[in-house]
Amino acid sequence: MNIILSGAAGHMGRAVAEAALSQGLTVAAGVDVATAALPFPLYPDFASLPAPGPDTVVVDFSHPGTLEGLLTWARAHRVPAVLATTGYSEAQKALIAESAKELPLFASGNFSLGIALLRRLAREAAQVLGEDFDVEIVEAHHRRKVDAPSGTALMLYDAVSSAYSEGREAVYSRADRRQPRPRNEIGIHSVRGGTVTGEHEVCFLGPQERLTLSHSAENRSLFATGALKAASFLLCRAPGLYDMDDLVSTALR
Repeated sequence: MNIILSGAAGHMGRAVAEAALSQGLTVAAGVDVATAALPFPLYPDFASLPAPGPDTVVVDFSHPGTLEGLLTWARAHRVPAVLATTGYSEAQKALIAESAKELPLFASGNFSLGIALLRRLAREAAQVLGEDFDVEIVEAHHRRKVDAPSGTALMLYDAVSSAYSEGREAVYSRADRRQPRPRNEIGIHSVRGGTVTGEHEVCFLGPQERLTLSHSAENRSLFATGALKAASFLLCRAPGLYDMDDLVSTALR
């Protein structure tokens, strides 16, 4: 498998390159607006990339602004892509869905297998515990992270909310309230500081008992490994939009 690494000069790009090397995979080229000394050719944008070789997959840990150029190049060359960037606009999400009619695309806000299992367990817990339990999600990340809440926290919210017949409203602050907590909401709380790689908790708070499901990421390499698993998963797949649930379901068969 050959990797085109978008965001190659960034922290995650370098982690993916290192993980690929350890697995005997080839990083054929990188794309990044920054210049860096890397052991593979680096291009400033997708329009500058040459035609890809066989069994090529794009792995993207960059910025939402890269998406349009990435998908234009991928469609032109029929190359699958792993989209590991977060913060897409609604218009960009629509572009991803439209492009998935032509290409195998894999999109996720988190590439940890543990988080994928946490989502599944949280959904099942909500189904079993029912309406009598309040749900709160707490996430913590390093001080450099620019988005809040994290994409992973929103994925956990979607998983839990889907378990209720009428869903539950996401609430990010209660500072302006003077009222008891209503049932039909899920609180999402963000902590930023230090060098925390990633911490996520889903708390079910009920009468006389509570249940907390949690996950701790110890370093970025686990996300790089997950993204490469996703890239391998995409090879020989039909066009469509895939995610970590598909990868976990395949592993459980």
